[in-house]
Amino acid sequence: MVQTEKWSIDGAIKDAKSITAQWNPSNLALIEGVKVKEVKNVVKNNGFLTEIFRQDWELDNLTVDQIFQVSLLPGGISAWHAHEVTTDRIFVNTGLIKVVLYDARPESSTYGQINEFRCGTVRPMLIIVPPRVWHGVQNFTNEHAALLNIVDRAYQYEDPDHWRIPVDSPEVPYTFS
Repeated sequence: MVQTEKWSIDGAIKDAKSITAQWNPSNLALIEGVKVKEVKNVVKNNGFLTEIFRQDWELDNLTVDQIFQVSLLPGGISAWHAHEVTTDRIFVNTGLIKVVLYDARPESSTYGQINEFRCGTVRPMLIIVPPRVWHGVQNFTNEHAALLNIVDRAYQYEDPDHWRIPVDSPEVPYTFS
């Protein structure tokens, strides 16, 4: 066992580096095709303004075919799902949500990789989720939270491009907590 200094308590573990000086996760290599645009709130006299999506950010060259909101109750989880052809653009617009991605594409250079983002009102970002990347979201707070999804292909009622597996599926090496 490592000897601790006199001021420390036995069993204390030093934090590993988790963030850079630019406030980016230090160990996050993005899954192939995933893009993230962190945006800043603009403080105004009556509140604040947050840009959600702009084509000139050049994150993709896809269309916007539908925008919808998903509300999550405290602790609520929606996982796991993927799309064969649809690209999701996820933006947490209320509260704090954990967005987790898993690359199960055998041909991908990031096959088997997990990306986890904690984002929301205090740290807004747009996350581009390419087709065939599994993803799930969790409201990890005790308050209501919501996200917007700006998809390139609207939901097809007769033939949905939605594939689902249970939140506790052993196929995804991640456990929501």
